[in-house]
Amino acid sequence: EAIVTSEELGQDLEHVEVLQKKFEEFQTDLAAHEERVNEVNQFAGKLIQELHPEEELIKSKQDEVNASWQRLKGLALQRQGKLFGAAEVQRFNRDVDETISWIKEKGQLMASDDFGRDLASVQALLRKHEGLERDLAALEDKVKALCAEADRLQQSHPINASQIQVKREELIANWEQIRTLAAERHARLNDSYRLQRFLADFRDLTSWVTEMKALINADELANDVAGAEALLDRHQEHKGEIDAHEDSFKSADESGQALLAAGHYASDEVKEKLTILSDERSALLELWELRRQQYEQCMDLQLFYRDTEQVDNWMSKQEAFLLNEDLGDSLDSVEALLKKHEDFEKSLSAQEEKIT
Repeated sequence: EAIVTSEELGQDLEHVEVLQKKFEEFQTDLAAHEERVNEVNQFAGKLIQELHPEEELIKSKQDEVNASWQRLKGLALQRQGKLFGAAEVQRFNRDVDETISWIKEKGQLMASDDFGRDLASVQALLRKHEGLERDLAALEDKVKALCAEADRLQQSHPINASQIQVKREELIANWEQIRTLAAERHARLNDSYRLQRFLADFRDLTSWVTEMKALINADELANDVAGAEALLDRHQEHKGEIDAHEDSFKSADESGQALLAAGHYASDEVKEKLTILSDERSALLELWELRRQQYEQCMDLQLFYRDTEQVDNWMSKQEAFLLNEDLGDSLDSVEALLKKHEDFEKSLSAQEEKIT
């Protein structure tokens, strides 16, 4: 009877399970003694049937044994129910403690001040955080189930209602805290991603501008018309590439302006980079225009040299014609020479237009 009237219900789930195991051993022992009680009843019945002179005493003792037996079985059922209820409460406590422990473990990860140092590291952190958020989404069902279990246990175990409510509130507080942490960290990582995306575009564009400047400055001025034409064609190709990057410059500027409008924590750096980007783009366009003028001047000069050389060559040839002392020795030959001279004068008029 001391076993079934014990008020010890365990301090945790393991303790309760130890008590339950001991109680199961007691129940096995109790079941084994039921046959003994039946034998006592059978023997008492036999004595009464045989009209034993102590019939009243026998009946009294039989009733006493049966009453004690029934009382013991009733107390055993009560003890079993209490242990079952204690196991339910302690299992709830354990599940809540494990859930809170998991939440706090993940909370440490979300409290990190590492938001990435470059685009690749930010993207890796975002993927990791999205994995944590998926874990939280899965955990939400467990939190809801534990809250529902707390409500049920408070109804079925009113004596433990206040302790269960404390656990429930502790769980909800930790759950709300980690959800807030997750939302804040996601927002910070997104801010970091937008900044690193802008900085990556800034580096790509400034690097491209440096390469393009070097390319534009690389060509020496041409020494002939064909070379000058090739320079102008190649320079125009550079302009095509510059024009093709206009959308990239525009996109980078819009991204930077959006960061400034949102009051980003790195606004000063963003503003500085936007100024540099604008200056670099303007300097590139100015360089291209300067070189275009130089190449066109080079083209004009080479055309002049070509035309001058052609005129010099023509005049050298014509000078020999003019120095010819052959005046003809017949009418036909004189007429032929006159015709050649007329052709020369026409050619001279044409050359005069080039020279003037």
